[in-house]
Amino acid sequence: MTIKNKLRAGISFLFLLAIICCGLSIFYVNRLSDDEKNILKDNYQSVQYTKNICVAVDAIHDGLSTPQFKVIEENIAAEERDITEPGEAQLTDSLRSKFETLKRTESNAPNVAELHLAIRKLSFGIMQLNMTAIEHKYAAATNSAKSATIILAFVGSFLFLIAFSFVVNFPGYIANPIKELTERIKEVSNRNYHQQLNFKSNDEFGELGHAFNTMTRKLDEYEHSNLASILFEKKRIETIINSMHDAIIGLDEKSFIIFANEVACTLIGLPEQSLTGKYAPDVAVENDLLRNLLVNDQHKMKIFADNRESYYAKEVLPVTSKDKVIGKVIILNNITEFQQLNDAKTNFIATISHELKTPISSIKMSLKLLEDKRIGEMNTEQQQLLENIDEDAARLLQITGELLDMAQVETGKLELNFGSTHPINIVDYAVKALKTTAEQKHVTLNVECDEHLPDVHADLDKTTWVLINLLSNAIKYSHEKSVVDLVVKIYKADEIEFSVQDHGKGIDARYLPRIFERYFKVPGASMEQTGTGLGLAIAKDFIEAQAGKIGVESEVGEGSRFYFTLKRVGN
Repeated sequence: MTIKNKLRAGISFLFLLAIICCGLSIFYVNRLSDDEKNILKDNYQSVQYTKNICVAVDAIHDGLSTPQFKVIEENIAAEERDITEPGEAQLTDSLRSKFETLKRTESNAPNVAELHLAIRKLSFGIMQLNMTAIEHKYAAATNSAKSATIILAFVGSFLFLIAFSFVVNFPGYIANPIKELTERIKEVSNRNYHQQLNFKSNDEFGELGHAFNTMTRKLDEYEHSNLASILFEKKRIETIINSMHDAIIGLDEKSFIIFANEVACTLIGLPEQSLTGKYAPDVAVENDLLRNLLVNDQHKMKIFADNRESYYAKEVLPVTSKDKVIGKVIILNNITEFQQLNDAKTNFIATISHELKTPISSIKMSLKLLEDKRIGEMNTEQQQLLENIDEDAARLLQITGELLDMAQVETGKLELNFGSTHPINIVDYAVKALKTTAEQKHVTLNVECDEHLPDVHADLDKTTWVLINLLSNAIKYSHEKSVVDLVVKIYKADEIEFSVQDHGKGIDARYLPRIFERYFKVPGASMEQTGTGLGLAIAKDFIEAQAGKIGVESEVGEGSRFYFTLKRVGN
């Protein structure tokens, strides 16, 4: 039987006892009430009737015309309708007979007094009979009342004992199993899984005990299973992650924060409990760093932490399972030390390049003076040596210039002088600068630049430098007597595109993603073709600093096409 049914049965039993007790009370109260009614209705009225008859008989002085005869007639008639006791009918009949005789007898007859006496005796006899009946009925009612009191007291006591037993035992029936279950759960929370509940009942407590015993056995099996070992390894990995100097934040596919190590919490400025399990965009609303981590695509970040500026490189690693992204891990690598070294390197290069530029320029000036015939005539070998020195000096001057430009970009000191200029001004300057170089290699520069193109918003010197660099590379990689196409056109409604197309051997597709990296050189190029590996990297920085884009398209054997875009004036 279930606990619910047991409760129903117990409460129903108490309710039944209460109904029985109330029923018995009502029964005996009604019985006493009936006895009282019988006494009042039957016997007491008979006594009253006979009393009235006796009074009327004593008041008779004259004949039949006396009003007392009428009273006697009415009371005898009422008594005849209210006969309840044995022998009362015979007395009433005799009373009626004597009264009828009295009515026929003359008032002065000698036997009138005897009739009066007989009527009084008969009336008294009826009265005495009813008085005796009243005594008996009263005694019976008293006995019924005593019996009712005893029975009700017994039933009430029985009901009280059952109710008291119910109150004392039933809470324990409910509370004791719960108490035992609570103690066992506390033991289980202390990893003591050898706990069993011995509930013998076939109700919900029995089912609960069986389920609890099954659970503890499974937990014990789980504790000694491979999964427990995996969780142990998971905790060890979390410990390792927390001991790392890099900030690490894990997000699930719905952007809820799964974990954040101590370094990440320190940088973000929130404790782990305020991050773990929270929806990252909600936290980011009031946290600038987390908002930048989620929204910004920049890979290098400067963060003020530990009362100093630190540099971090952001890396986002997607977490996949069966070709489905189930989350991502954001890693902030602390590159402060490397940034400091890089800054020192950049300052060193800038200083050396600046210091080298002056003596190289002096060498170039000296070479110009030596070439003047007024200084003196030189033979053919000396002239060749001077040309070689001049080429090397020009090469050194170009390298130092590129190093200075790179230093400006890396230190953030790149100064741009924006202005409005027509694309043809940039093209003419670049073509004139490389005209001699192209003629020496017999390369034709094919220029397409419409005079009706809109002006561009750009730094004339930096943009011309980029175009010269692209044209110079195109000439280097072109075959003799080939053509280099320089095309300027509207790329989008708000952009102008400059493109340089050569028809050389082209670039392998695997090298294209790295073509704009610093110091990268395409393998297989000759010494005359390769430079420092900085030109395209600097060109990329110059164009992007002007809100433009730069790119390359190439196929092996078909040549290469380098292009960049600039914003037109008014956009």
